[in-house]
Amino acid sequence: MSTPSNSAGTPMEEDSASVQKQKTSNPTETRPFVLKKWNALATWAWDVECDTCAICRVHLMEECLRCQSEPNSECCVVWGDCNHSFHHCCMTQWIRQNNRCPLCQKDWVVSRTSK
Repeated sequence: MSTPSNSAGTPMEEDSASVQKQKTSNPTETRPFVLKKWNALATWAWDVECDTCAICRVHLMEECLRCQSEPNSECCVVWGDCNHSFHHCCMTQWIRQNNRCPLCQKDWVVSRTSK
């Protein structure tokens, strides 16, 4: 086994401090990339089978058509005992004509509402 030599032909001595300095002088050699900034993104959805209001056909996470046209209105979601969900404004109008769920035709009984 031969020892490394310099241009003069004399053996080179490498001490552990110089090797450590070489390793830490260029950190990108050991790591393929450095994470400088990270932005987290989270999404959520209602726990329902169908996330669209069957009455107005607008996504439940958005305001219904009536609330979109009226400023400062709060549109919430209402669930029935049948576990179908609708915009509260849409279901209020529906109940005036028919007291049954628009999807399954069971008697409409409110089980919970969102805020």
